[in-house]
Amino acid sequence: MYRKTYAKIDGKILEENVKEIKKKYNGYEYYFGVVKNNAYGHGIKVVQNLIRGGINYLAVSSLEEALQIRKFTLDTPILVLEPISLEFIDDAISNKITLTIESLDYLKSLYKLELSYEIKVHLKLDTGMNRLGMKTSKEVKDAVKIIGKHEKIYLEGIYTHFASTGVQDVYYDRQVAKFLDLTREIDLSEIPIVHLDRSLTFVTHEKLIFANGVRLGISLFGFSGSRKIGSGLKAFLRNFKRKMFIKKHHISPTILENDLKLSTAFSLYSTVMSVRKVTKEEVVGYNASYQLKEDGFIATIPIGFADGVTKEFGFVAIHKKKYPIVADTMDMIMVLVDENVKVQDKVEIFGDTITIQEAKSRLNTNAQHLFNQITTRVPRVHVDGHDEVEIKY
Repeated sequence: MYRKTYAKIDGKILEENVKEIKKKYNGYEYYFGVVKNNAYGHGIKVVQNLIRGGINYLAVSSLEEALQIRKFTLDTPILVLEPISLEFIDDAISNKITLTIESLDYLKSLYKLELSYEIKVHLKLDTGMNRLGMKTSKEVKDAVKIIGKHEKIYLEGIYTHFASTGVQDVYYDRQVAKFLDLTREIDLSEIPIVHLDRSLTFVTHEKLIFANGVRLGISLFGFSGSRKIGSGLKAFLRNFKRKMFIKKHHISPTILENDLKLSTAFSLYSTVMSVRKVTKEEVVGYNASYQLKEDGFIATIPIGFADGVTKEFGFVAIHKKKYPIVADTMDMIMVLVDENVKVQDKVEIFGDTITIQEAKSRLNTNAQHLFNQITTRVPRVHVDGHDEVEIKY
């Protein structure tokens, strides 16, 4: 790398996360690794670690992402979660990509094509997200019939997506009921893969008896979804209110806390590029946005909002000490430091000293947004045991 700004990704941690999930939640046959947007910003190379950990199906948002994955695994099945343009159907077939069928119109268009080889498809049902999927039981029944008549279209799976965790709302239960309603006119047991739950629902509910697959996204990357009940009067009142809500609306039993032991594999670093002494009342950054209250030192770091890092991150760590970010630009941030900071010192944006939990809390966001906002112009350095490989995207 040229500017010494990089994200470090520990592949072994991801392997262990998968193993931990499979050990604690071992009732599934298919464990989908959702690796859209460059594996939540970790870099597609990590699919190799996820597969070694026990992921046996991958899921992405587009054909472009699926073809990227094929550079790292030739055999693991890949489901594209959005319908792909049928003008590229040959690319999907030749690379063994599984299609999502989300409407009868799309299926009828696929049916008319001269397919060179068999292609696997999963039906997507809309149970309340109102994003993609079939909305009536007749559509589902007709889709199964149409697929059954085609020699080269194989109905491998059926799925939906939950809009909420159902911990403090009625929507999870409603969507489960809707899924069963939509599939009432077909034999669900004849479809090889049925997958509904995602990272934040499979830990908060008992496994659905008719499902044999689970889609794992953010949990793979270190977040268990465990919710601490807490203690004290406020926690007691909050939990009492939740129980009353559950009783009133007849919500199925939910699980707040789990004992998954997961770790994050993503850390972000840069290097001090410049240190300058600045006197009291001098200003720093565009629009003179920061003014020094006393003499001090400003360190310039080669990472900025084009990389996904802004002054809203609050602090960086140098020599395990936190220093405030006082200004940002497209390619650089400026940090108020002391005389102990020197050019070429390593800078942690988040990692051991400033944890991801702390960073996302300060940014008032979640881990998904935090990982994905670190742009692909930041090289990913994949650590796999003693091997380190820099991947540029």
